[in-house]
Formats: sequence, structure tokens, C-alpha cells
Amino acid sequence: MELPNIEEWNLNAVDFDDFSLDADQMVLAAVAMCQDLGLLRRFLIQPSLLFRWLLTVRRNYRDIPYHNWRHAFNVAQNMYAMLKNSLLRECFSDEEVLALFVSCLCHDLDHRGTNNAYQAKSGSALAASYGTEHTMEHHHFNHAILILSSEDHNILAEFSAEAYAQIVTLIKHCILATDLTVYFKNRNEFQEMTAELRDILQLPKDEAVKYLTEDERRELLQAQLMTACDLAACTKQWDIQRRVAYLVTTEFFDQGDKEMTELNLEPAAPMDRRRKHEFPFLQYKWIRDVCLPLYTAVGKLDSNLSQMAERAASNMAHWRREAEALHLLNEDEI
Repeated sequence: MELPNIEEWNLNAVDFDDFSLDADQMVLAAVAMCQDLGLLRRFLIQPSLLFRWLLTVRRNYRDIPYHNWRHAFNVAQNMYAMLKNSLLRECFSDEEVLALFVSCLCHDLDHRGTNNAYQAKSGSALAASYGTEHTMEHHHFNHAILILSSEDHNILAEFSAEAYAQIVTLIKHCILATDLTVYFKNRNEFQEMTAELRDILQLPKDEAVKYLTEDERRELLQAQLMTACDLAACTKQWDIQRRVAYLVTTEFFDQGDKEMTELNLEPAAPMDRRRKHEFPFLQYKWIRDVCLPLYTAVGKLDSNLSQMAERAASNMAHWRREAEALHLLNEDEI
């Protein structure tokens, strides 16, 4: 089967159109990106095995508005594009790149359209199984391992037992990092680290890479990159970002409905369908408070990534104008 041309499908672009490919094309594109990263050759992964694994991963995403196969693919494409367009590829070993890519594709496996807070509030079977810390992320990781352990699905089959254990540990680290509580815990440290790069990046590239990949910084960088890829819809062109925002909110409202009807609880504002008129304001605050600081820091890693923060700021301005038109902003919120 002929694989797509990376450039013709715009797969190496950080402003990739998240809706440009259909479900089958996304599988082909994932194989093409793996091949371009040199992962098939490096780890002796047969294309037929990779296709089988990808199709099973796709099948294990549910048909829900946002946390579905398309989102998983888009997160992986973002990781690929960021690696290809910056010094980040030189920061990680081939094993780490494989772990990052696999983690992106698997990070929301079997998502049910409800978040960790809902699992705790409802006393769900998942909360009982995994506890109330990183509940869904533990489930996504375990689901990923279940697929890898299935017959004819182990794309890590050529790894030694020790190397396999190491890469599985890294995959777990990366998937758990997509819980936003991890991002909030680490973001000040990440911002401080990238602030120090102003002078570091004036040095030869190998010295900048050395700075970024010291042990503690390495794990922090991996975790923050997972979040940057997970939330990257806010860095896309306005029409794409707006469309994604509505999909996310559709899923949120469905959860809010369950909280009211099944749990007799008042949902938080983003989950409350009765407050849908506040949507532009909530999007403005989301980008301002969560996304823009992240992508501003990411842009300091490499100037080729600074466009992500620029588009996030542009999208924030769009939402601000919509919120102002609806008189949802006061001086304290600007």
C-alpha cells in the first residue's frame, strides 16, 4: 500500500488542518510519520504489524464528539510536526520518540466522554479500579498495554525485556502527563526553564540540547510537550479552532446533563448547557489562562514553534470580541 507524501498532506506543519483527513487516511498518515521518523527501520517494526496495531487502536476509541480517534491522531501529528520543526528531535533518543508517538495515539483510549471529576462524583467502576487521581489516564494507559499484549499487536516485540520495561514506563509517564493537573503542577517550573533558554539558545545547538535533556528537565519537557500536543487545537487557524471548541463543549454539555439528571448535581459552568451563552467568554479565559502561557513557553524552545502562541493569541482575540459583543466581559476580565 502506497503511503502518503508527508508534504502533500501537510503532515509536517504545526498548523495542520485537523479535519483534512478521513479515518482511513489518518491510519496511513500515522504509518507515514512513523516511517519518516525512522522508527520502523530502527525497531524492525513490520508495516503490516503497525497497520494492525493502528486499526485496533482506532477501534478502541469510542464514537463521541471530541475524545475520539481523530483527536488522538491530531495529537500525534502535532508531536511529529513539533519534532520535525525544531531542535526537539535532537533532544530525544529514538526510543523516546517512539514512546512519545505511541503515547499520543493512545492517550485517550476508551474515553467515555466524561472527565476524572465525573468518575469521582459518580463513584464509577473506573474510579473504583484506579482511584481518583489520574483516573482516566491510568485507564488509557492500561488499555494501551492491553492492545500491545494482544496477539500480533506488539509493535515493541524486538525490544529486550529491560528495554521493553523502560519504554512502557515512559509511555505511562507521557499518558499520565495529559491530566491537566500534572500540567498545572509543573507549568511554573517549565516557564522558568524556558525563560533561561534566552541565553542558552545563543550557544551551539548541541549545548542547548544538552541543557534541555538533563534528567529532570528531560522528564519535564516530555510531560509539557504531551500537554502542548493535546491542547494544540487552540493554535490552529480560527475556523479549525472554533470547530474543535464546539466539539469539546458538546461533550462537556453531555457530561453536565448526566451530572444533573443522574447525580442531582449542579455542573460547572463549562459543563452547563443552561449557560451556553457564556461560551465565548469561557473560551477566551481558557486560552488566556491555560493555553497561551504554555505555548509562549514552547515558543522559547525554538523560534519555529513561536507561531503556535501567535495563533493562540489571535484565536483568543476572536473569542474576546465575541464575548464583548455579548457584554460578557468586564474590566477585571480583560
